[in-house]
Amino acid sequence: MPNETYPIYTGLFPVAPTPFTETGDLDLEGQRRVIDCMVDQKVDGICILANYSEQFLLSDDERKLLVDLCLSHVAGRVPVMVTCSHFSTRIALARARHAAESGASLVMLMPPYHGYGLNADEVGTLEHFSRVADAARIPIMVQDAPLSGVTLTVPFLVRLAQQVPLVSYFKIEVPFAAAKLRSLVQLGGETIIGPFDGEEAISMMADLDAGASGTMSSALLPDLLRPVIDHHRAGRRCESREAYARVLPLINFENRQCGLRAAKSVMAEGGVIKCEAVRHPLAQIDPDTRRGLIELAHEANPLALYWGH
Repeated sequence: MPNETYPIYTGLFPVAPTPFTETGDLDLEGQRRVIDCMVDQKVDGICILANYSEQFLLSDDERKLLVDLCLSHVAGRVPVMVTCSHFSTRIALARARHAAESGASLVMLMPPYHGYGLNADEVGTLEHFSRVADAARIPIMVQDAPLSGVTLTVPFLVRLAQQVPLVSYFKIEVPFAAAKLRSLVQLGGETIIGPFDGEEAISMMADLDAGASGTMSSALLPDLLRPVIDHHRAGRRCESREAYARVLPLINFENRQCGLRAAKSVMAEGGVIKCEAVRHPLAQIDPDTRRGLIELAHEANPLALYWGH
């Protein structure tokens, strides 16, 4: 079983944004500062090259560069998860092998898809994860998100965990996530090592109540999610709920108004990075939306807002 060989990962595993320069090039020094800020946020791990890292706007060479840079800069301070999703099994397993060889602790995969209508059936999806697991030989997190257009049923996820033991972590960020997490934990039992909350922690409290052992937010405010998780883990649900209520307006604004731009804008405001630009064809954050975001951020006061000053 994976938990007999590998550490069990829980808690805060936020997604690192990928900073760019004004000309759209990678800001490598900014990426190092992002990593340092996240370590100072007292995270339990860091996920790189995820959707909120704009992974779909990065070239293969840029991906390899960022894997090597981030893992070398983290230098073992926290575990690192590398997203390796691709429709091609050959490419996904090559990415996962490189991540593992570079020192990643886990990899994350969405089910194979290319656009909303081109995806694998359950047989192909199971084989996809199995071949990636054979190549990487480290734990795998399944990203169950609407973006793929693929419906991953609870019975299939349990079968996947049973037949491919390294597939033992699950980031559930679909509508009614808490109900799905609860069913997954109940049906999968000990094969479900890491049931995780996602989608910027917008349903984190309900997901923790349902059995989630961790959350994958953005890098906007993981330090403010720390008391939510710690209180809940210690059985102090009222304190956990109160801590969550204090940050929920900012989480909601990020989730509903900003998306992946929020962490970049707050980190730019806080001097973590110099430029908050996203890559084209994504639109830059609207100035009025940015003002609303920063106003809420000042009320919540996450570390990212002042780390660089």
